[in-house]
Amino acid sequence: MEKTGNGLRRFGLIGRNISYSFSRGYFAKKFKALGLENHRYENFDIQSIDEFTSVISNIENLIGLNVTIPYKQEVIPFLDELDASAAQIGAVNTIKIEEGHLKGYNTDAYGFQKSLEPFLKTYHTKALILGTGGASKAIAFVLEKLSIDFSFVSRTSKSGGLTYEKLSEAIVNDHLLIINCTPLGTFPNVEDKPAIPYEFLGPQHLLFDLIYNPVKTEFLNLGEAKGASILNGLSMLELQAERAWEIWNE
Repeated sequence: MEKTGNGLRRFGLIGRNISYSFSRGYFAKKFKALGLENHRYENFDIQSIDEFTSVISNIENLIGLNVTIPYKQEVIPFLDELDASAAQIGAVNTIKIEEGHLKGYNTDAYGFQKSLEPFLKTYHTKALILGTGGASKAIAFVLEKLSIDFSFVSRTSKSGGLTYEKLSEAIVNDHLLIINCTPLGTFPNVEDKPAIPYEFLGPQHLLFDLIYNPVKTEFLNLGEAKGASILNGLSMLELQAERAWEIWNE
């Protein structure tokens, strides 16, 4: 068991290849600003979800965890309880630990909704969700709440979804909100982008990229060049982090 000082409160991020992560720096600044010298936030970079149990068992004074790609769905069987929203979404990005009891939450949905709503227009009634991973589940949950119809888009045919090859001009023109939930375009692979037909984008489109590094992905660059409104994932990330902080301290 790793030894820690009395009163230390530890938090961290579970993911794979997460040295780039926003969360550690964000919470380090937050703890410093609040004068919380007994708080630590660490990356737990694991190559398989099977290593999750080792983190929980070996790290003392662990209060809360964030969860990122690719474990937002895979972590669920390791938890004792799910918040109602997380259960409905089917993905977890925040875990609260109390006396060995692990409860999963989804604050991605909260962050996405709060960051998206100020930019929605009355004509944003249909959306394309690019990707079908854990993050996309939270996005779908929010769009349902907002009464925005949506279709998933992926490389392979999913039940009720579309493939990139099927994105015609009519479909793109009919779906004026497009959300990238894939990692395509994340630093350092900044030239990557989802394979949508960018030539059909126009001024009424709103493109939301969950990626925050780089600030403007190729997906957003190409949309902006066509007059579309664009949003990156930084505000969503900050909002979900603040909601996670509230949960850990409730």
